[in-house]
Amino acid sequence: MPKKAHEDAAETHEKAAKSHRTAAEHHGKGDHEAATKHATEAHGHSTKAHEHSSKAHSTSTAKK
Repeated sequence: MPKKAHEDAAETHEKAAKSHRTAAEHHGKGDHEAATKHATEAHGHSTKAHEHSSKAHSTSTAKK
């Protein structure tokens, strides 16, 4: 279970990073509508990544 939890956290952090980079690229090009869309998507991924990270941490540190 800890391995899966950490893999889930890593995947969602990677999705968040990709969406943040895409938002930055669109802002740099002046396409604020697309940037806002990707920033909103990034926020959702970041929220989910935090949830997965918390779960991974608790499964790794749980007393056996």
